[in-house]
Amino acid sequence: MRTLVDLPETDLKQLNELSRARKTSRTQLIRLAVTGFLTQNRAGVEDSFGLWKDRGVDGVAYQDRMRGEWER
Repeated sequence: MRTLVDLPETDLKQLNELSRARKTSRTQLIRLAVTGFLTQNRAGVEDSFGLWKDRGVDGVAYQDRMRGEWER
């Protein structure tokens, strides 16, 4: 799918230089950049599983204890 994106002139210049150096298209570099950004910034449910496994505390019990402090 095509998307129109405005880039600052300095970014476009650096992108062109990198494209020549790597012998690949600007399009491919932009695809790689977007994919990398999305991978680093996704916060899906799958990423949440197992977050408490090394804490030695039951997550629900911890949550109840924290919420109990609000009622004081």
